[in-house]
Amino acid sequence: MDKMASSELTQEQAQLVAGSEELVDRFLDAIWMERGLSQNTLGAYRADLMTLCRELAKGGKTIDQAEKADLLDFIAGRVESGAKPRSTARQLSSFRRFFRYIMREGMRSEDPTADIEMPRIGRSLPKSLSEEEVDSLLNAPNTDEPLGHRDRAMLELLYATGLRVTELINLKQSQVNFNQGVLRIVGKGDRERLIPLGEESQRWLKDFIEGSRMEILLERQTDYLFPTRRGDRMTRQAFWHIIKRYAEKASIRKKLSPHSLRHAFATHLLNRGADLRVVQLLLGHSDLSTTQIYTHVARERLKDLHGEHHPRG
Repeated sequence: MDKMASSELTQEQAQLVAGSEELVDRFLDAIWMERGLSQNTLGAYRADLMTLCRELAKGGKTIDQAEKADLLDFIAGRVESGAKPRSTARQLSSFRRFFRYIMREGMRSEDPTADIEMPRIGRSLPKSLSEEEVDSLLNAPNTDEPLGHRDRAMLELLYATGLRVTELINLKQSQVNFNQGVLRIVGKGDRERLIPLGEESQRWLKDFIEGSRMEILLERQTDYLFPTRRGDRMTRQAFWHIIKRYAEKASIRKKLSPHSLRHAFATHLLNRGADLRVVQLLLGHSDLSTTQIYTHVARERLKDLHGEHHPRG
């Protein structure tokens, strides 16, 4: 047992911990024999369970005597002290496995973890691009060339609207309304949404449609707004390669995803005080909780926000 931790306990509490520790070691031996787990995994189980043992000892209990209320108190204390949902979920998983073991061994008739819900772990997002990095990425294509002009218009549109990559590559000219300055998008679940276009993205789009798009197509025809050199619709993979190439050219070291500009669009709008429900509508999320994953990224960025660049939307 950890000497520093044991010194914080009374002699009686330390004896309770020692009794619990024997049981924990028996459990670890059993699961090691059954599953051949690595030393790291066994070490993590042991650390989780011994932390619980020490807390229970302060209330005069050994680990096999723990009730649901004891475990909820323990978890609540961890959360209040700043434990992340992922860490809490891992601990609860360790406790579940332990109590299933002692029930199997006939030491208990009920599982105190049975009705405790796992904490919700939000999807982790790729690191959001800063506004300076977005500017570098947008400036990376060589717009003197037709394909470079197309790529710049695509990147500008993505950052100005927060479109999904699939929505971008499937975009048709009929969905762009320059008179009203909006895009009409049919997203997931056939939900239609209108997205306002900023002046910058409208300018790039118009220039592209009136010039480089015709150069790329020559005599061919397609409804798709952003054709490839062959006059086809672009694939997700092809667009992903384009983003990676320009990120390298712009010296962006962060790990990007095809949706990095969508993430940047949402984060930068929230940085600037946009309402979460407005961002939800623009992104086409059916559930506000999906949009909320951006709020913690926005808060992080607010800590070191510099300059007065604005998202082009």
